[in-house]
Amino acid sequence: MLPYSIIQSQVTQALAEDIGSGDITAALIPKELHATAHLICRENAILCGKSWFDEVFQQLTSNSEESITIDWNFQDGESITENQRICSLTGSARTILTGERTAMNFLQTLSGTATTTANYVKYLKNSSVKLLDTRKTIPGLREAQKYAVFCGGAYNHRHGLFDGILIKENHIMAAGSITKAIETARATSPHTLKIEVEVETLEELQEALEAKADILLLDNMDNEMLKQAVTLNQSNKKGQAKLEVSGNITHERLESLASIGIDYISTGAITKHLTATDFSLRFKK
Repeated sequence: MLPYSIIQSQVTQALAEDIGSGDITAALIPKELHATAHLICRENAILCGKSWFDEVFQQLTSNSEESITIDWNFQDGESITENQRICSLTGSARTILTGERTAMNFLQTLSGTATTTANYVKYLKNSSVKLLDTRKTIPGLREAQKYAVFCGGAYNHRHGLFDGILIKENHIMAAGSITKAIETARATSPHTLKIEVEVETLEELQEALEAKADILLLDNMDNEMLKQAVTLNQSNKKGQAKLEVSGNITHERLESLASIGIDYISTGAITKHLTATDFSLRFKK
């Protein structure tokens, strides 16, 4: 789970965006009216986002004697099916109505991310290859989506520019060569950080191996070229690098990639091509 401060900040911003100067429609509801509402999922999914959902109602009631009781039937990372009751909310009808959209926005986005991730991971279940996310996330929700990726069964790549070295094409162009870029990284970066280099050809791969890169990102290579890359890596006398594949990662291709001999597959699709999970909140009659 993420630090509470991150969840708190994201929810505060989302509520401010939605409520603004006040919920003028919910004000039509009598203040003293209490209600129970049920959250239903309209499709099969992986649940993710409970803490954000809870935090919405925690913040809405933090300056009052009112509270919203939320009883969950599932935990993050669990499979849920069509028409299942996910949780029930009891308390001020006004507060439930004010918070429902923001709370469900978090839940549908993070559950959608986790579900999309799980749909990729299932094709790798019989292999040791790890599926990784990327930095292609919704602005402001990176840590939340990376948590959702974890709930979907995959792994996190670097969280930002601050916690991992990934030398890509433009870095190489600016530095002068793969070798120069790696040498500079080793001289200026903490020794605890692995150095990863993106390569698009076998010649670039060979140079990166000679310069002792720790991880090679094999970008947009077809399966035949990937097999050659694996062979070159295995025969390298200066030591093998970990191999990561990215580009054109589809469901149909995942199983074949899993048997080639690579270590990681990274894809931005699991965080940017997600479909929000369909939830519905209904008051109990």
